[in-house]
Amino acid sequence: MSFLWYTFKVVDLEKSLKFYTEVVGLKVQRKFSASPTTEIVFLGDEDGTHVELIFDRENKAKLEYPDHMSMGFAVDDIQEKMAEVSQKGFAVHSGPFKPNPHVEFFFVLDPNGMKVQFVKQG
Repeated sequence: MSFLWYTFKVVDLEKSLKFYTEVVGLKVQRKFSASPTTEIVFLGDEDGTHVELIFDRENKAKLEYPDHMSMGFAVDDIQEKMAEVSQKGFAVHSGPFKPNPHVEFFFVLDPNGMKVQFVKQG
């Protein structure tokens, strides 16, 4: 069995696409209309990471994501990624944290309020 993708709804598709392509570094794999009011976009990378964004024009209510959930993405340099995130207009939500000598990470909120974790391992 293998993990396929993580799905979540978004309030602003364009802001979400910009975040996940420019900040996270994923590429649009597929984009299609699931109904007259719903668009779905799959984003991914060469390592098999996939995220599915669902945008419903008729349901733009504020989305709430549980505080104890996040998506994590590997980075080579924490300080460099923090500077990049800030330069692209996003604030560090929390961190950086270094729970042991081999892991360092920080969190950013995406345009919908989803916690996204950037992690340096090694």
